[in-house]
Amino acid sequence: MPPWLQEQLMKLQQSQQNLQSIMTQKQHLEMEKAETEKALEELKKVGDADAVYKQAGTVLLKSTKKELVDELEEKQEMAKTRATVLEKQETRVKETLKEQEAKITEMMKSGSEPPKPEEDNPRK
Repeated sequence: MPPWLQEQLMKLQQSQQNLQSIMTQKQHLEMEKAETEKALEELKKVGDADAVYKQAGTVLLKSTKKELVDELEEKQEMAKTRATVLEKQETRVKETLKEQEAKITEMMKSGSEPPKPEEDNPRK
């Protein structure tokens, strides 16, 4: 296999790994969002004067309902932001994958070396 083709295949493999990592992060984020939503639902059932606790490592700390609701809502907002970033990354990596696959296919059809890129900048 020609070195230039090996290089393109390695880039493709790296992009595939990046996509897998993004998908894993999205999956973890979805689980985190579901846990946060469930915790908020449970807190809404609790009276304002009732004792509530939050976990900090291996211990439970007494807190107020308002503090916990505020923390969980902030956590939800952060998760939304992260989800948006991951969506954009996923889209960009998928586009890169398509381009790389097309380039490899074209290179294999022609059987020649690729043209020298003007600039090798994946972010454009």
